[in-house]
Amino acid sequence: MTTPEHPDTAASDLAGKPLTGDPVLEPATSAAAYPRTGEVATGESGEHPHLHTRDILAELEAEVAHEMEEERPPAGGPLYQVAGAVVGIAVGVTGAVLAFGYGLGSLDKPGPGLWPFVISVLIAALSVVLLAAGRGLGDSEAFTASSWLPVAGIATFVAFGVLMPLVGFEIPALLLAVVWLKFLGGESWRNTVIIAVVTVATFYFLFLYGLRIPVPHLIKL
Repeated sequence: MTTPEHPDTAASDLAGKPLTGDPVLEPATSAAAYPRTGEVATGESGEHPHLHTRDILAELEAEVAHEMEEERPPAGGPLYQVAGAVVGIAVGVTGAVLAFGYGLGSLDKPGPGLWPFVISVLIAALSVVLLAAGRGLGDSEAFTASSWLPVAGIATFVAFGVLMPLVGFEIPALLLAVVWLKFLGGESWRNTVIIAVVTVATFYFLFLYGLRIPVPHLIKL
């Protein structure tokens, strides 16, 4: 009579023998299975994955630089630097004269022309520096059709300074913002109206109630 095997003995025998028909899965222990510390897995071609991204970024940068170079106006010379400086001096002096006519007041009680006067003097001073150093500079741009846009902006700003004492701050400031945003900046009418109204309202409260500058105005709150 055959003596039955103990369950523990049978289990230990089965643990050391693979089942018939089942493959034995051995853990991968080769160096190629796992990258060493500090190594980054590469693609099938053996290239680093970030190298392809860098190539794409380099191509985009080169394309953008090429487009900017094509759109850039032709280079000018020192004469253009001098002409720009002379225009800046003329704008600064004109603005200072107009601002002085509004009344400067004092630092404790500034008049409506104090800060425009300071800004105009600063523009004229920087233009004088450019006039002195511009003759040795060669990175200026030649005048093109787009060069008339700043001239139009300056002309509208001078008109704003002339009209403000006559009709107040609100209407000239609103028209100036519309011209600059829509016709010089190319903004949509929706953005132009919103930005212009918000800007004029902000400066209205800043000058009259924040800085206490008696700017000529029509609306009295």
